[in-house]
Amino acid sequence: MVREQYTTPSQGTTVERPENQYVYNIGIYGWRKRCLYLFVLLLLIILVVNFALTIWILKVMWFSPSGMGHLRVTSEGLRLEGESEFLYPLYAKEIHSRVDDSLLYIRHRILLSMLVTQTAI
Repeated sequence: MVREQYTTPSQGTTVERPENQYVYNIGIYGWRKRCLYLFVLLLLIILVVNFALTIWILKVMWFSPSGMGHLRVTSEGLRLEGESEFLYPLYAKEIHSRVDDSLLYIRHRILLSMLVTQTAI
């Protein structure tokens, strides 16, 4: 059936209906809607920048499942391959260099080169 059949009075009668003076809009309109969209856009931009900076830090620091940069985690402990600079004191039980290679220790213009050979007594 057509909608007009429900809204018009029965035939032969004339009933005047009062017009709705108040129309209630449901939802967000106007400047509130624009502010909400702007807020969502800003959150999306912050999310993308945060994700990009996280990826950049992971690449710069050379993070991997086995370690960070030249520092590798092994079952025996930590293995550092290459040169490194320590900003704070280093506490270690043992420090080894590669086979037939010297271990360099530089501190305040003092260079200490150690070559330890294991000899049978």
